[in-house]
Amino acid sequence: MVLALTVCGIVVALVVLGLFVFGLRRRLIQRSGGTFDCSLRWDVPEKPDASGKGWSYGVARYNGDRIEWYRVFSYAYRPRRVLERASIEVAGRRLPEGEEELALLSDAVILACAHQGIRLELAMSEDALTGFLAWLEAAPPGQRVNVA
Repeated sequence: MVLALTVCGIVVALVVLGLFVFGLRRRLIQRSGGTFDCSLRWDVPEKPDASGKGWSYGVARYNGDRIEWYRVFSYAYRPRRVLERASIEVAGRRLPEGEEELALLSDAVILACAHQGIRLELAMSEDALTGFLAWLEAAPPGQRVNVA
């Protein structure tokens, strides 16, 4: 009985510690500002399906001329993807369809892009999309910007 209570206590303590580390990591990522909730689907086929597969929920952060994207459910402090402003080409936008509506946040708008030849999709709120497009267009003089 004592062993079972000890094991249960250890399991509860580990779960609480894990949740605390998730919260601390997100707080450290957001500390420098310029962050927004952003789901990502990497290496999208030419004709994407609306099944909702492939989407990863994350947090994106502006850092100079690049966007750093972090998975929410990860302990890594380094970004999972880094998107350079000069390499991002916007192909269009759309609303979630079918099961994508369940996989994404309720007010998400999907932005179809290419980064260094890799097709990807970013899903973010309308406000975050406005900021993202403004950031893309605010490239320093002499840099090409590809916004459709």
